[in-house]
Amino acid sequence: MVFNKAHRPGLFRRTLLTAILPALVFATATPTASWAQEEYPTREITLVLPFGPGGIADITSRVVADALGKKLGKQIVIMNQPGAAGSVAARAALNAPADGYTLALLSNGTAISVPLFESLQFDPVKDFVPVSSLAYFDFVFVTKAGGKFKSLGDVLQAAKAEPGALNVGTITVGSSQNLAAELFMSTSGAEFTIVPYKATPDLLVALLGGELDVIIDSQTALKASLEQGQALALASSGPTRSKLLPDLATAQEQGVAEFDVTSWNAIFAPAGTPQDVVDKLNAALVDVLADPEIQKRFAELGVEARSSTPQEIGDRLASDINKWADVIDKAGIPKQ
Repeated sequence: MVFNKAHRPGLFRRTLLTAILPALVFATATPTASWAQEEYPTREITLVLPFGPGGIADITSRVVADALGKKLGKQIVIMNQPGAAGSVAARAALNAPADGYTLALLSNGTAISVPLFESLQFDPVKDFVPVSSLAYFDFVFVTKAGGKFKSLGDVLQAAKAEPGALNVGTITVGSSQNLAAELFMSTSGAEFTIVPYKATPDLLVALLGGELDVIIDSQTALKASLEQGQALALASSGPTRSKLLPDLATAQEQGVAEFDVTSWNAIFAPAGTPQDVVDKLNAALVDVLADPEIQKRFAELGVEARSSTPQEIGDRLASDINKWADVIDKAGIPKQ
């Protein structure tokens, strides 16, 4: 077919439209597709804590939240919901959609609460999926500086020589510290009297006043007394020496082979949270918790910043539930 000049403009226009129309359609469709599948996160994330403001768990969570928010490009908001053995915080997280925008802090205390409470109102294993650990910390065995005990071996020898005569102080019955004392008694074979107090300051007053022979608490809680020379650390509670107290021998090193108590805090998400969201959060937390500044800040607070795979912290929660159930049963602690 032959075209003269009069036909050529129309042909050109039709050819041009044919060429650009698919591109226009694609360009119009592409934003719609991206809007429908926006990359997580697109808005602020809430982290619910079962602790009040001002404590170590709160402070470390805020440090992590700030760094994680910068990493993800969206703010992480801390919501403090203490009470009812963590049930208040857990229900607040579980009542929100399982979309990654509401997370929960679970801890060693959560694992203890499962066997300790008659009605916990949530199941941390079934109702949540693990994301990553945040922090680990050991307890320390402490005695009065200048007193009769120079090592954990001295304490064990005295306890075995006069069963029940030694007084070992902890905070409230059913706390991690209190159950650590129960576990220490059963694994060491020594017999002593466990005396519960309301708070760490009460413990220290009783120790320095001679009412207690030994107390068991976190390094953070006892840091000032240790640094001021009022108290002497005899042992740490973990399976290996704490990075924060490398010169302090563990209870295992001093002859109590089966004793192992390490507390932890970790981030979990409501069950049903998309796996890609969990994976993204985990990867971001691994980077954040490896940051030297974060590591330093945590160490100043007496805890070790440490991430994990979801599987690792999930397994830790499940194993600690079984472990503390056995300790509670052997100690005869009634359900609350």
